[in-house]
Amino acid sequence: MNTDSKDKILNGDGSRRDTAEQRLRQLGIKLPTPPEPFGIYAEAVQTGNLLFLTGMLPTAGREAKFIGRIGAELDVKTGHMAAYIAAVNALAVARQHLGSLDKVSRIVRLGVFVATSGDVREHPKIADGASELLQDVFGKDKSPTRLVYGVASLPLGVPVELELIFEVSA
Repeated sequence: MNTDSKDKILNGDGSRRDTAEQRLRQLGIKLPTPPEPFGIYAEAVQTGNLLFLTGMLPTAGREAKFIGRIGAELDVKTGHMAAYIAAVNALAVARQHLGSLDKVSRIVRLGVFVATSGDVREHPKIADGASELLQDVFGKDKSPTRLVYGVASLPLGVPVELELIFEVSA
């Protein structure tokens, strides 16, 4: 019996693919301590096989990494990085709740809120900061549906906030 079979996921062609936890290591990504709530709410709630995460922000500890709106104080490249950092925080919260990201069966939905000056049209490029990380960690076959919203402002003055729903296994 192959003892590695628990640690690998099959690709569509029957070949082995690394697990989410293995890909994190390969990518050199060390997840931070999950962010603490900035109000009265839970960071993650699981009901059945769905895990809902609260709005994930691009923070380090209790500090916003970026403050401002895309198209005003910040550019699209910075928004892309903010979405990436928010996604890293989301993975930290999911791992804390599940014990391992290998329990993620699929990412169901990614909502990306982008605070803009109002005339920005590059929302998808900003949201790709989160989508690219999720695809690198979980694979293309687990890519979520995605909605991207332009908004006037977000908590702490950050440029991006993510909402994630994962399907998980026992």
